[in-house]
Amino acid sequence: MNYSKINSLAGWACFFIAATTYILTLDRSVSFWDCGEFIASAYKMQVVHQPGAPIVSMIQRLFSTLALGNPTLVAYFMNLASAIASAATIMFLFWTITALAKKVVAKTETDLSQSKTISIVGAGIVGALAFAFSDSFWFSAVEAEVYAMSSLCTAVVIWGILKWESQAEQPQADRWLLFVAYMIGISIGVHLLNLLAIPAVIFIYYFKKAAKPTWQSTLKVFAIAIAVLAFVQFGIIQYLISFAAQFDYFFVNTLGLGFGSGIIFFAMLLIGSLIYGIRYSILKRKRFLHLSLLFTVLLIFGYSSFALLIIRAQAKPNLNNTDPENAFNFLSYVNRSQYGDRPLLFGENYNSEKIDIKETGKLYRKGETKYESAGTRSDYVYRDKTPIPRMYSDKAEHINFYKSWMGFEDSHKPTLIDNLNYMFSFQVGQMYMRYFMWNFVGRQDNQDGQHGGNKGAWLSGIKPIDSLHLGNQQNLPPSITENKAYNRFFFLPLIIGLIGALWHFKRNQKDAGVLALLFVFTGVAIVVYLNSVPIEPRERDYAYVGSFYTFAIWIGLGVFGLKDWVFKKINPARASILASVIALAAPIIMLQQGWDDHNRSESHLARDISINYLKSCAPDAILFTYGDNDTFPLWYAQEVENVRPDVRIVNLSLFTADWYIDGMRKKSNASAPLPLSLKPNQYVTGTRDIMYYQDYKIAQSIELKEIVAVLLSDHDEDKVTMSDGSKYNVLPTKNLKISVNAKEVVDTGTVPLEDAGKIAKTMEWTYNEDYVTKGTLALFDILANNNWKRPIYFSNAMPSAQYIGLDKYLYSEGLNLRLLPLKPEESKPEQHELVNVKPLYNNLMHLYRYGNIKNANYLDRQSADDVNMFSNMFNSLITKLISEGKFEEGKKVANHYFKVIPDQFHSMYQLASTFYLTENLYRLNDAQKANQLINKSADYMKKELTYLADVSISKNQLASEREVQFYMTFLGQMVQLTQNHKQIALSKKLELQYNQLLSRFSPFING
Repeated sequence: MNYSKINSLAGWACFFIAATTYILTLDRSVSFWDCGEFIASAYKMQVVHQPGAPIVSMIQRLFSTLALGNPTLVAYFMNLASAIASAATIMFLFWTITALAKKVVAKTETDLSQSKTISIVGAGIVGALAFAFSDSFWFSAVEAEVYAMSSLCTAVVIWGILKWESQAEQPQADRWLLFVAYMIGISIGVHLLNLLAIPAVIFIYYFKKAAKPTWQSTLKVFAIAIAVLAFVQFGIIQYLISFAAQFDYFFVNTLGLGFGSGIIFFAMLLIGSLIYGIRYSILKRKRFLHLSLLFTVLLIFGYSSFALLIIRAQAKPNLNNTDPENAFNFLSYVNRSQYGDRPLLFGENYNSEKIDIKETGKLYRKGETKYESAGTRSDYVYRDKTPIPRMYSDKAEHINFYKSWMGFEDSHKPTLIDNLNYMFSFQVGQMYMRYFMWNFVGRQDNQDGQHGGNKGAWLSGIKPIDSLHLGNQQNLPPSITENKAYNRFFFLPLIIGLIGALWHFKRNQKDAGVLALLFVFTGVAIVVYLNSVPIEPRERDYAYVGSFYTFAIWIGLGVFGLKDWVFKKINPARASILASVIALAAPIIMLQQGWDDHNRSESHLARDISINYLKSCAPDAILFTYGDNDTFPLWYAQEVENVRPDVRIVNLSLFTADWYIDGMRKKSNASAPLPLSLKPNQYVTGTRDIMYYQDYKIAQSIELKEIVAVLLSDHDEDKVTMSDGSKYNVLPTKNLKISVNAKEVVDTGTVPLEDAGKIAKTMEWTYNEDYVTKGTLALFDILANNNWKRPIYFSNAMPSAQYIGLDKYLYSEGLNLRLLPLKPEESKPEQHELVNVKPLYNNLMHLYRYGNIKNANYLDRQSADDVNMFSNMFNSLITKLISEGKFEEGKKVANHYFKVIPDQFHSMYQLASTFYLTENLYRLNDAQKANQLINKSADYMKKELTYLADVSISKNQLASEREVQFYMTFLGQMVQLTQNHKQIALSKKLELQYNQLLSRFSPFING
């Protein structure tokens, strides 16, 4: 066979190896985070969150047809779409590596000797498979997210421009340039990260066409590349829509024409201009202008996939983020307005003084016959600013993190140097290099890594080197060694990649420079551009996969470095084979180490939890949620599997948007509209966005209906006048109440008849914020008008502040807290929360499914948190049953706990749950199980604390104060617990252990 056939077959072989791996480890149903939203939206062609992914939705919808009408298989086949896309990425990566390698070692087909062919193909296989088995890429390959298809777009674009380069002197070679342009346009409908390949494309074109590139011309091309990137990112994606919106505003509001008339005119003007320009370039033989205009047309063709969102928004689907059915809503959608702005080159620090508010733009909304003002965009004016602001967030948790990470005093004002230190140490070091090392050096656990803790660090497997990074590694604790994410690559992929990069720069500086540019743009440049805040709810390594893709190319080229520098004295063919085999050890060890923590084939926790949430609600319930993981999987369960379509899910973090409230006022599936008295003109954008509390010294509690009436009032006496003359509604008191009709409560089944005596005459509480948002107003409205006709639940996964002060009326029924108008308990002896015993018992014992967490191969951070959540539910129920004297039921619940909850500790918080369970077991007279758990927990904590003491001694400062304090506290409580329950021998053993460990930490604690 000739080289071309070998290259094609080897590329397809890489595809099948990767596809087999991903299909075997594929998540069988919905995953956490955005996957539930993407699956639900694609299944019914709905509108996902900003900035949208219409191409992904269309492809996933196509794959869903393979389920052949079985809704429980829809998620699997959409996950399969990611697996196939990821495998195709590996195939195109292989062909990219071989193309780059062939350029260096063989200018023509006749130059390809047997040894060169072996080396080229070997390099392609090594690099492609190294990326295939890299941590971040593999994670996205087995779930229905956008990042698998995003990587495919990048791979095809880079492969396409190299195809053009190889045929640039041939007739019709420019068709590859147009193909690349169209793929970049298509990629906009997948993810905007793919635009970062544009500079690499431009430089490949430049180096091919330039006779003798110079530093001066290269810098000019770099500036052009940035300008083109900005033109696509802002000119095409944003300003095209902005111009269309402004044209429509003029045609509608000034000329009195219908909505959309200005957009049609602008589209005709744009199309006419492009056609004229293309015709002109042909007639005048202006090749570069011709290519540029065709590029623009094809980019817009690809971008036109967003028409799907506008079309579907017109249908008002259940999931309709931002409702982009008109020009201004669509502009807000593509601009990602709901996420706000972050300072980039110049701005405030976290403690900069606010001295004024300035208007930054006008907002418009679609009215009945014309566009109406929706207020203005505004921003604070700060007294002091700094270049390159990295520590800018004024949220309390972020401020505390900045101070802790940088060692600042409270009064310290960050300087430019401070911000640069933070950027390089945390944003680049912790939040990029840590991810890079995960993929090519090794990995520990991901827990707390983005918070700056020891966990989440990279781990090579070579202890002496690790000691430099983490302290004494001789006795690693079980939180590391018993976690399947404990992957050790022994630096092999990194070393081979560095060898490949050095070889590439030595043999072909132009191509190596282009790859370096791509590496930086898709890695560190994103860190600088995004300027992310710390303490995010999940790891963000998926954003940097493009740089890992680039480094994998160098891993492949490392085969040539090994051949030329290590095995240079051996026969060329043998050297090629030997170098390929040695380098192949890198992807093999990555596969071996990564399989167990990427294998989701037996995991279905997200699906089970979503169904648990819904099925444990009473009929026609309203369920308030807040975050991604208590919302998106539920959307999947309802929209795809049609689980409990009568339950209305209300996401409180979206409830502040008028388009979302619009959706809540309509029927959705089998759920009736919410009981809202709000009229559209009372909550449209720019109206009642926020209303502040003003203390009117009202001592008594006020009916919630009256408060809602005040907040909705248009009378001047119910408003306050601001310094600029504008008038705003205010919250006059925080003391709120709802009068309760006991008959309504019993008749609706909210409280059973036998508990009628527990019903309160009024529910009185104190609101817990100094302002009311539009979403809180809508929540007040629902509570005031529901009259107990529909059961109301809050997810127990949301921040307690979202309960608006109603905590003493929220009773746990498991994953949900039900609002019940019962007389508040004077005390809650030995209880962690209020418990509605009967439904909680039924849910935990009979209704709930637990996602196979007992036997799961690996639990990621979110799943580990859910284990702790389930454990707390069991403890609350057992505690309540014991307090009611129901010991037999308590024992049954405890036995069920051991059947469904993992024996292994997956997080340190699970230890707390285990402690409370142990306490309950003693009270249930099961000292044997209690002692077993005590011994197991104490042994675990001893190993953790011994390790932390070793690290503290090696660094001469206390390591991970939070963990040390946590473990020592519970170890001390175990001493006291065993003493209280007459377990004398065990108590003495634990006390000795506690004192020994305390003596090791005392120098650092006292200091």
